[in-house]
This record gives sequence, C-alpha cells and structure tokens, in this order.
Amino acid sequence: MTLKAGDKAPAFKGVDQDGNVISLSDFKGKKVVLYFYPKDNTPGCTAQACNLRDNYDALTGLGYQVIGVSGDSVKSHKKFEQKFDLPFPLIADEDKVILNDYGVYGAKKFMGRSFLGIHRTTFLIDEKGIIKAIITKPETKNQAQQVLDTWEALEG
Repeated sequence: MTLKAGDKAPAFKGVDQDGNVISLSDFKGKKVVLYFYPKDNTPGCTAQACNLRDNYDALTGLGYQVIGVSGDSVKSHKKFEQKFDLPFPLIADEDKVILNDYGVYGAKKFMGRSFLGIHRTTFLIDEKGIIKAIITKPETKNQAQQVLDTWEALEG
C-alpha cells in the first residue's frame, strides 16, 4: 500500500515505552507528527529523536503531537527514552503491523547489500485524521524545523 497526501491515515493501536496503549483516535482534533525510524540508540535515530525533543515545546505549543514508531521492543524504547529524556510516546511495533499499514517496512540497500527494514519516514496528519504531507527524506538533525516548514507551507 502506498499512502499519499490526502489519504485517510490508517488507524493504529500500539503500546508505548510506558506500557500505555496509544491509538491514532486518541489524537482526534489534534495535528500529529507520526515519525517512523529504524532503530533505538543508532546515530541517525538518536539525532532525530533528540532534535524533536529539543524542539518539543515549540511543536506542542503550535498544537502538534509527536509520536515515534519503530520495530523495537517496549523495553528498548524505555531505555532510549530514559537515556535521552524523550518527552513523547515511542510505540513498539515488533509485529510490524503499523509499519506495514503505513508502507514504511520493506527492502532497503546499505553498502551493497539488500535487507528488510524500516524506511525513515514522517507523516503529518491533520485534526481529521487526513495525511497532509509525507516527509520521505527526514533530516535527522533538523527534523523539527522540517516539520514546521512543511506545515507552514501547507497552511499558507
């Protein structure tokens, strides 16, 4: 399935690093920054999470809810959250249900070899659950500004 701007965001339900069940419907009426990342505690994923953390007040001040998703376990997410003091939920999708629903899990190439993995992707979802934009090449060290610029361009 290939999602695009204008599509209804697939409903999801998953468990975050604190054992809370998080679903997209929990955020009805709010703008959601749903970001998918390959792995806890790796350089790019840490840079991305920390950039969102450092700009979290600016994002939430404008009404954006940040949610991270990867295939790591709840335990791994908890360690990641604690190590970097992350203020937003990180959903553990070990069964890859959400990853597949959003089309971010698939073939990747790195250093000449192919493997299955998570494509780093950020979805901007509006208050009605509609995908407004998909950032397919997130800038890990500048993710928050990229999100803000994309929303601003959409809203004119």
